[in-house]
Amino acid sequence: MADLAVNIGTLNFKNPVLTASGTFGYGVEYSDFIDLSRLGGIFVKGTTLNAREGNDYPRMAETSSGMLNAVGLQNKGVQYFISNIYPEIKNIDTNIMVNVSGSTIEDYCVCAEQINELEKIPAIELNISCPNVKQGGMAFGTSAKAAAEVVAAVRRTYNKTLIVKLSPNVTDITEIARAVEAEGADAVSLINTLMGMAIDIERRRPVLSTVTGGLSGACIKPVALRMVWQTARAVKIPVIGMGGISSWQDAVEFILAGATAIEIGTANFIDPTVSMKVIDGIDEYLDRKNIDSVRKLIGSID
Repeated sequence: MADLAVNIGTLNFKNPVLTASGTFGYGVEYSDFIDLSRLGGIFVKGTTLNAREGNDYPRMAETSSGMLNAVGLQNKGVQYFISNIYPEIKNIDTNIMVNVSGSTIEDYCVCAEQINELEKIPAIELNISCPNVKQGGMAFGTSAKAAAEVVAAVRRTYNKTLIVKLSPNVTDITEIARAVEAEGADAVSLINTLMGMAIDIERRRPVLSTVTGGLSGACIKPVALRMVWQTARAVKIPVIGMGGISSWQDAVEFILAGATAIEIGTANFIDPTVSMKVIDGIDEYLDRKNIDSVRKLIGSID
């Protein structure tokens, strides 16, 4: 059996298969379907300093080989997470990581500072790339200067593993990646959703209440794979790849392109057991190729 363990900074993962924020709840919702302890890690639902109601309905729409969402980071705020969610999930035997978002740099910092106090949360994923909020989020992720500023500020208040989630809705994603690396990010994760829209031709109106939303699913995989490959060549910190990963073959592609780990998102909605199949598939692939460690695969395309 091959060694599936990978590292991001000082944080150890039993395997490179993680679940993406916004598609896996807080993990416990999937406990009837899979053994959560087999996962390398879980990125829980996006968390903000204060409660958010999210955007008006309709805020989800199916597309060819994917989906649009404009949920808008609906959550009950970090204090609710600490008091009500954390006690339920802290003893799951895997890395539980919180996706942190905000409208201002101060929001990000205060939220991260509070999560920093939670013993069983070893990392945060700083979401500077959400296309579904009217302020903050994506505004930070589409400017190298703004991205650097928010990461530098959070780095001063947060002393555990800091992963920064990048937006694909930019001209050069490597510029943003290098900017956050310079300010202390331990890793980058990419890609978040692409901007998209759908129209109801009978009503002659946009399907989503927000007009545009985030496109995810199998249709974005080639774009995500290209950006992961570019970014892995541009930075020295680990890259976590995501975007349309629906099978172990997809996951292996991302690892070969340079990803140290991968996140499964939309595919969880289609098949709640997909993460287990991906772990098993990577293991079997390594055995078939006589490769003793998944780390030897990372960025190994010719």
